[in-house]
Amino acid sequence: MEIEGTVIAGRAFEPVEGRVVAENGRITAVEETATDSTDIVLPAFVNAHTHIGDSLAKEAGAGLSLDELVAPPNGLKHRLLRAASHEESVEAMARTVEFMQRGGTSAFVDFREGGVSGVEAFAEATEGFAIDAMALGRESVEAMHASDGYGASGANDADFEDEREATREAGKPFAIHAGERDTSDIDAALALDPDLLVHMVHAEPNHIDRVGNEGIPVAVCPRSNLVTGVGLGPVEALAERTTVALGTDNVMLNGPSMFREMEFAAKLFDLSARDVLEMATLAGAGVAGLDRGVIEPGTEAKLCVLDGDSANLAGAQDVVRAVVRRADVNDVVRVIY
Repeated sequence: MEIEGTVIAGRAFEPVEGRVVAENGRITAVEETATDSTDIVLPAFVNAHTHIGDSLAKEAGAGLSLDELVAPPNGLKHRLLRAASHEESVEAMARTVEFMQRGGTSAFVDFREGGVSGVEAFAEATEGFAIDAMALGRESVEAMHASDGYGASGANDADFEDEREATREAGKPFAIHAGERDTSDIDAALALDPDLLVHMVHAEPNHIDRVGNEGIPVAVCPRSNLVTGVGLGPVEALAERTTVALGTDNVMLNGPSMFREMEFAAKLFDLSARDVLEMATLAGAGVAGLDRGVIEPGTEAKLCVLDGDSANLAGAQDVVRAVVRRADVNDVVRVIY
């Protein structure tokens, strides 16, 4: 397989006129050469944090606080999930996965509500799609064993020590929300030695130093944090100390578009376009334990191809900046899985 155009290549995410060559699902070469193609070739996205279970409740709960919306067990989201039929939940999740796949996302990491039955519904919803769907079960150790790991709601909800130890013994990742509402749950979350922290909006310098020293990655969700009014957080400071990946969070609040998430991050924070693109690709791949997210020989050939001559992108003076700050799903012409 060969794909020509402007290739956003390597870990520096530098645009190169040329082609990507791949065999058996892996990139074998990135060749710099003249081409007539106006396509833009970039790594496919990895969404580091989603809740696709609430796909059946899009735009529900206008005006409610974060706790009223999503806090377990009686936030609006959880009530709607309990009231929905199995068929309704599976169909809603499948439509979300379809949208993500069409929009250039090659993998996503989901906090899966509903225990074992929720994990089983997730597997049913994602079956048949090329996108890699990683479920982190919740609510029981059994859900962790039935899924790819454990996704804890937050250290103020329970101590999660048994779940953490069981996850460690199973050799699976343990992720936890922390610092979304305030600082009160961050130290307890860090004490669990998590493999991934989500949000960290209210992280203070000592927390940032600790995640940097311990190499704990963080998934940030700026659109969600903006919508729920919890703040935007020290994303720049976190990015200086550790791996920071982008997630789109609850589907009830935001469409799972990595293009929109990149645009928000680039415009709200003092980050370069290349930094933001890395957060949406290589950093997310690292969080998910995947060998992708960068266009270089040896990595998986998971690629997103944009029409660089679309009405939206034509005339861009800085290709990477245009991809991050203005491209959207309508510019996608091909996704290689």
